[in-house]
Parts: sequence; C-alpha cells; structure tokens
Amino acid sequence: MKYGYFDDTKKEYVITTPMTPLPWINYLGSQNFFGLISNTLGGYCFYGDARLQRLTRFRYNNVPADIGGRYYYIKEENKAAWNPGFLPCRTPLDKYVCRHGLGYTIIESEKEGIKSKLTCFVPLGENCEIHSMTLTNKSLLHKKVKLHSFVEWCLWDAVDDSQNFQRNLNIGEVEVDGEVIYHKSEYRERRNHYAYFGVNKEVSGFDTSRDYFLGNLRGFDNPIVVEEGNSKNSIAHGWHPIGSHQINILLEPGERKNLIFVLGYAQNGWDNKWEGKNIINKTEAKRVLEKFKTEYSINSELVKLKGYWDKLLSRFQIESSNEKINRMVNIWNQYQCMVTFNLSRSASYFESGTGRGMGFRDSCQDILGFVHMIPERARERILDIASIQFEDGSTYHQYQPLTKLGNNNIGSGFNDDPLWLIACTVAYIKETGDSDILNEMVPFDNKLGSEKSLFVHLRRSIQYTIKHLGPHGLPLIGRADWNDCLNLNTFSIEPGESFQTTSNHESNIAESVFIAGMFVKYGKEYAELCRLFGDSEEALEIIDYVKSMEESIYKSGWDENWFLRAYDAFGEKVGSKECNEGKIYIEPQGMCVMAGIGIENGYAEKALNSVRDILLNDFGVELLYPCYTKYHKELGEITSYPPGYKENGSVFCHNNPWISIAETILGRGNNAFDIYRRICPSYTENFSEIHKTEPYVYSQTIGGRGGFSLGEAKNSWLTGTAAWSFVNISQAILGIYPDYDGLMIKPCLPDEIKSYKIQRLFRGCMYIIDVENACTGNTEIIIDGKSIKGNLIPTQYYKKTCNVIVRI
Repeated sequence: MKYGYFDDTKKEYVITTPMTPLPWINYLGSQNFFGLISNTLGGYCFYGDARLQRLTRFRYNNVPADIGGRYYYIKEENKAAWNPGFLPCRTPLDKYVCRHGLGYTIIESEKEGIKSKLTCFVPLGENCEIHSMTLTNKSLLHKKVKLHSFVEWCLWDAVDDSQNFQRNLNIGEVEVDGEVIYHKSEYRERRNHYAYFGVNKEVSGFDTSRDYFLGNLRGFDNPIVVEEGNSKNSIAHGWHPIGSHQINILLEPGERKNLIFVLGYAQNGWDNKWEGKNIINKTEAKRVLEKFKTEYSINSELVKLKGYWDKLLSRFQIESSNEKINRMVNIWNQYQCMVTFNLSRSASYFESGTGRGMGFRDSCQDILGFVHMIPERARERILDIASIQFEDGSTYHQYQPLTKLGNNNIGSGFNDDPLWLIACTVAYIKETGDSDILNEMVPFDNKLGSEKSLFVHLRRSIQYTIKHLGPHGLPLIGRADWNDCLNLNTFSIEPGESFQTTSNHESNIAESVFIAGMFVKYGKEYAELCRLFGDSEEALEIIDYVKSMEESIYKSGWDENWFLRAYDAFGEKVGSKECNEGKIYIEPQGMCVMAGIGIENGYAEKALNSVRDILLNDFGVELLYPCYTKYHKELGEITSYPPGYKENGSVFCHNNPWISIAETILGRGNNAFDIYRRICPSYTENFSEIHKTEPYVYSQTIGGRGGFSLGEAKNSWLTGTAAWSFVNISQAILGIYPDYDGLMIKPCLPDEIKSYKIQRLFRGCMYIIDVENACTGNTEIIIDGKSIKGNLIPTQYYKKTCNVIVRI
C-alpha cells in the first residue's frame, strides 16, 4: 500500500494523506540552522546543537503522536478551526497534499472553499525558517478568516527544559515589538542569543503565554483563543512562553493573500546585547525580517535553494531504464547522505537530539557517502574527527557539534573506531587528490601543544590495533566494535546501567573477528598511503602485520562455513555453529570478504552462501541467527533486545551493503543487486503499510523473522545505511571507483541492467560514461574515441568534459 508517490521531475515525494503509518519527515537547513518537519507540520528547529540551542519545544513519545510543531489555525465564524497539516485540530480536510523536497516542504490543503499553501524552508546562509502561507478563496462567497500562528519556545537546553521545572517555570521571558515576538529567556544573564517569530502583516493580537492561549484543561487541538477568535495579548512571565499572532483576513471570491512568517535565531556580541534597559538589540532579527518580507524575495530564495541542491546532486547522476535506481542514486540516497553529514545521529524522530552528538565512527563512515558532493567540508570534518583522538590512537566515541570536544559521558574504548579514520581519509584523498591533508597539524584530544600531522594520527590508529591483540592474535574488542551492543566486557546485571560505559570485567581476552577483517582491509589502505606519500619501509612493515592478521583469521576466525564473530571474555566462541543461539553474524562475513579474505581458498564463497541460506529474508539480511531468547551478561546489550529486533536478529540495514559489496568482489552481480534491492526505499514503497517509515530514505533496522513485526522498519534517516548504500550502488555495482590516479571502472552488474549512462564530476572534469552490459566477460574502455588498456581512466586535468564508452 502506498501513501504517496515520487515526483522525480521536481525531486519530491508527494504524500497524499496525513494518515501515514508514522510521521514522515523532512529536514530543513544545510549549515548551522536546522528544522525537522513532518507531513503534519510537527517537529522542531535548533541552531548548531539540537540539545543546547533548541528554539522550539517537541515532546517525544507523546500521545497523540507528533504533537508540537509549527501550527497555523484557520477559522471562519461558526465553523470548526482547521490546520493546513491536519494536526493538531484533526478537522477533516477536503484536500491534502504534502510535498517533501530537497530542503523544503510544501503542504497544500483545502477546507470549505479556502485553499492554503504553506511553504517551509531554511534559506541559504540564514538562521531562520521561512513559513510562506498563501490563502486563496476558491468559493463564490466572501470569506472572513481569523488566522492564529503558534510555536512553543524551548528554554534552549532541551534536557534541562524537560526536567528542571523548579527553575524553568520561573525564567521564561519575552518581548513583543509590533508583529514580532522575541524569546529572551536567560538573555538577561548568561546568554547573548535570542529567538524570534515575526510576520509581514499587521496583527490583530498576539499571545506569548501558553496558558492564556490554550485555556484551562485544554490542548493544542482546541485552544480557547482560537475558539473565541480573540487573542489575549498575553505576556509570559515564567511558566510556558509561546509565540502566537492573530491576523484577521478578508478574502473576496478568487482572491489570494500571502503571509510570510519567519522563525529565527540571532546572536549579539557581549558588548552590544541591549538597545535599552532590558530591551534586546534586535538589529539582526530586523535585518532578516526585512530581507524576507515580500513574496518575490521568498520565491527567489527558494530558487537559490533548489539550485544549491541541483548543483550538489549533479556531481553523480545516472540515466537508465530503471526509474527506482535513478531516483535513489540521483536524488534521495545522496540527499540522505547530506542529512547524515549535517546531523550524524543527533536529531531525528528516533534520536531525541539530547545525547549522542556526533559519532566518531558514524561521521567517518558518513564521509564515504558525501565526499564527492562537498569535499571541502569533508576535509574539515576529517580534521575535526582526528582532533578527538588520544595520543595512543584510541578515540572518544562521540563529540559535541558546538564545542567539537570529545564526549566524556560516553568516553572511549570502542576498538574499531581508530580504523575508520583511515577509511574516510583514504576516501577523501582518492576523491580529491589532496594528499596535503596528511600534513595538516591536528591536536590530540583538542589540547594545544599536542599537534601532530594527520599522517601521524593515522599511524597511531593502525598501531593501536597492532598493540591491542588478544590470545588468538585477533584485535581486542574493548567496550564494543561496530556493533555497540556486543559488549563482551560489560557483564551488567543492574537495570539502567549503560552497556557501553559499564565495565565490570576487563578481561583483555575478548576479541573481535570483525575488527580483524577491518584491520586487513584498512591496513592495506594505510600501507598504500605509506607507499605513495610516506615511508615505503613502513608500508612493507604494515603489510607484514596484515598478513599475520589474515593468518590469525584463517586459524582462529573461521568456523567451517562462515567467519566467527568474536571470542568472549572467557575465550569462548561467539557466532559459531557450536553456539546454541547466535550461530552466525552478518558483520564478519561482509567485512572479511570486502578485505579480500577467503577469496583464493573458497572461504569467501562459503561465507556468502551461508549468509543467503541462513540470514536472508524477504526484507534483507538479518544481523544474526538464531536470535537470542534469553539474556547473556557475557554478551551484553545484544541479548537484551527481544528476538527479531535491533541487533538481536533484525535486518540491520547498515551492514547489508557490506554483503552486497562482498558479492561484487566474487563477481556475483545478481546476488549483489538482490541484496541492494531488498532494503532500497524505492522498492519498499509498495508495502509502506508494513514498512511504516518513509519510503524515500533508508532506515536503520527492519523487523526480523524472530520477532512479531517482520518487515517493520524503525530509526529512519540518520543511519550509516545511507553512505554505505551509495558506495554500494555507485561503486561496487555500477563500478565507478575514485582512485588516486583517476577513475577506476569496474562494474558488477545484474542481468537486468543492460546499459546506463553516468555523469560523474571528478577533480574538475565531468566524465560522461556510457556503459553497455554485453555479458562478454571482458571489459573495453574507450576515452574520447581512443581505446585504453586496463580499467583506469587517468585524471583528466586539462579537460572540462570527458566522454567514456565502457563495454563489459
């Protein structure tokens, strides 16, 4: 069942009913100011940090769901009030369409002859949301409408806002100046920033007190002010400050009127906070409000925004006969990669924005998916990530986006983290050719005086693994590896303890076969960096370590038909045929084969065959099988989940692309594309009533066979699935690999893909690559009419365009 459709020409997903299985959201913003917006206008916005500088209040886990957002109440006399996005009044609408586009959302709705079109976006270079509302009278009658806007201010720190009521119910402060409501809680003391909510039309009234606006014992669905039709002109003193305007509108038959609301953030210098006694300096807010006071200015900004996204996405485009591949590659997969770059795992409808910050491992992997679009910002992100590394090569697991300092609440000890820094740095250099980044001086733990070159940071990463091996010569797992829920040293028995930070049994015995596979893969990559840009003797030394690790995997990490997952704190096997539950895990099968392990001796083929035979269901590849049915303190959080959910046997989408990529290494294009398709949003759209999350972006997890929600997805948007899926389809399947000296062409195609054309911007040259799948087993490449040997297209430094024909 579908709840909408793709409009590929406009790069939009069109939702045709507000009754989606879950709120289907979009993201507004591209740099510092961001908003989450649902198809019923729920969500919130923030500047810089979703916890510390949240402008508007949103209640997770609320009933009814998705209550709290940007609301506009439209009311005619003696008629029920209604909202353009259906919520919160839930008044049935005559028409409803929500168009989620790239950085903007448009909701068009109608009720009894009045049409509303509300366009929401964050303009480039500004710290505000624009809500441009056009009301049209489609009837033959005169229409008198009372329009009430509404946002509820968050008292900045979202955690404190939801807890510290003995303080917070006393500190709310506002100012009202004409058509603009200013939120200035704590501005009189330790803050120099404020929020504002203004409109470009004369107002008939306003409210800044939630209690006055809603009325006693009423909710957002039936505010007393809307019912009575008159604002109270209330000024909040403590309690719950809001922003609400009342605008009285007369619409003649056929007439349309446009109103522009601006919800923004502004910051002043400490020496110019005030323009009068307890009167905030409003210069910045007034500048923005003046800039966006006309419909022409709004339309111009929207054109700029669309141009911005068109330019980003144009760096990789495909033309093929498969519209599902086209729309994911050209639009939605790349768009999601940019959202994960901006927000990592911090703020979604599943991540509250109050805890995780930016993940070290997450951010490194996200770079793989967006480096081709914004390489200059990828460079900056790599240096930010490296600066939270410790001198021994280990890292903080997360950092805060405002301060860029490591997060002590989570700490370090996730022993896969350091190797991901090599992965993203290599990807960046292959994309840009900018090996100078290796010479950039970067501090350890952001401490002045500790600066070393990025190359040294990478060396510390590789050496950390070498120095932390267990009894079988495999890497120690630490708190966890990529699977944060496989906690082999935690041994938690107290409810509420963090599985990731509690350490009751530091064994120095628990080992990870997954990290071993990572070391082989990224150890080779690091050795190649040394050979090309550093010390060739070091390269040879690292290759020796890589070979030794491969031997350890063959000796102690192979389990007859698949790779083991780990050894626990007692030296017992995890992910083995000898186990009663959790006999096989997905992660080492993908990573080890991607590293080239088992190619020559047949282990790789056996492992991937086992994945298909045991882990594959209709919705993707499950993380493990069979699911754990009881809690094992020696294994940790993974066994705390019910069977079939999250890490305990769901389809954990993030590592499904690893299996697909591994299949391409064996040349099994049909298998690779089969895995790609099973979790691909444009393919899952047809059963949205089962899948439930948005059909235009990837989710983290899909219910597995061991549970009661087979095929039901959770944790959409902010997942490493986005980056790895783009790497999978653009490189492993379609075969366009950036490399140090050019583009490597190495497709591994399913039978159903016969031909396609790729437009790929690479180091200033646009490559137009026509690929024909002739199923010959050989590859022929012709560049601008000349045939070349091998499959590397050398970097075209002096050309703006390059035409390539590939026959395979």
